[in-house]
Amino acid sequence: MKKIFFEQARRVVVKIGSSLLIRDNKFNEEWVESLIEDLEFLTKKEIEIILVASGSVSLGKSYLKVKSAKLRIHEKQAYAACGQVILMNNFMKIFEKKGKKVAQILLTYSDTEDRRKSLNSRDTINEVLKCAILPIINENDSVAVDELKFGDNDRLAARVAQISNSDFLILLSDVDGLFTTNPKKSKSSKLVKVVEKIDKKIIKMASNETNAYGTGGMSTKLQAADIAMSCGCSTIICNGNISKPIRSFLNSSRGTLFVPRKRDKNKLKNWIAGTVRPSGKIIIDNGASSAISKRASLLPSGVIKVIGNFLKGDIVSIENEKGLKIGKGISYYDSSEIKKIMGKKTSDLKNILGYHGRNEIIHRDCLTLND
Repeated sequence: MKKIFFEQARRVVVKIGSSLLIRDNKFNEEWVESLIEDLEFLTKKEIEIILVASGSVSLGKSYLKVKSAKLRIHEKQAYAACGQVILMNNFMKIFEKKGKKVAQILLTYSDTEDRRKSLNSRDTINEVLKCAILPIINENDSVAVDELKFGDNDRLAARVAQISNSDFLILLSDVDGLFTTNPKKSKSSKLVKVVEKIDKKIIKMASNETNAYGTGGMSTKLQAADIAMSCGCSTIICNGNISKPIRSFLNSSRGTLFVPRKRDKNKLKNWIAGTVRPSGKIIIDNGASSAISKRASLLPSGVIKVIGNFLKGDIVSIENEKGLKIGKGISYYDSSEIKKIMGKKTSDLKNILGYHGRNEIIHRDCLTLND
């Protein structure tokens, strides 16, 4: 099953965890040389590769001889500014030996969550690949602030996979994949080889424990897989602490494959589906739930509650009365306006709001469902 999915791939995002890239507070050159053999294997199959790499803060701390574990945001920014130079210098040196040119692309949260910026990011990635250059992407930690950060490169990699229209997201980690329980604590834990839907049962299996260098855990990897699956991209979680980890996954059963939902040809809907952090929630009744499941727009009459403060044009999640997530969409109204018109007929909107707005709160063309 894994090979069937992989043979269809034309573009792959490979995310390297900090625990693999950083060894004894230094760039793990030996491991990267081993990974390059895997990347050459993919290139020979005419597969384009995008790397997402962590480690700038750790390398910056080592460079500045900082030992403190707890860092304030401005300290992280400063260390990342130093570490990013070291990270790319090492990548350039090691790939130069193989005759491969690399490019650095630093993204912030808004570069993927803002539609115009995400299109600009996509165009940059496409042009770099077109020039046969390997794009190496990291979150721009030197300017990002906590409330506007991905917080981990798993979700960043998933969003990069979405905006670049990639076929596979490979999350190289220090574990073999998703286990039924934490394998470090339970001998009865079993590896989950295939996941077709991320439900409550799957989420319970995830552990939030992190390593000494990283910021994510299995929980963030599941979130990343969910983002990728929503836009038709397959996801692999496998152990990178072995020789040629990608080929090892393809030739063995060690790893977890997340099967994607059918890719929507509408790129706007794929972008909406992959958003990391919706600005708010709209709770709808059963009638509205049934209607939008048949690809209808969301009207004010079907809304029963609004959670959060958001603006016109923001992406919001849609849930039913039982808390089941139905989908996401772009709201045509501010949250304050929806509170005034929810449950009302479209013919009443002008009298309530004082102007003639859209009949729909979310139009079907700007709405994606969790099928």
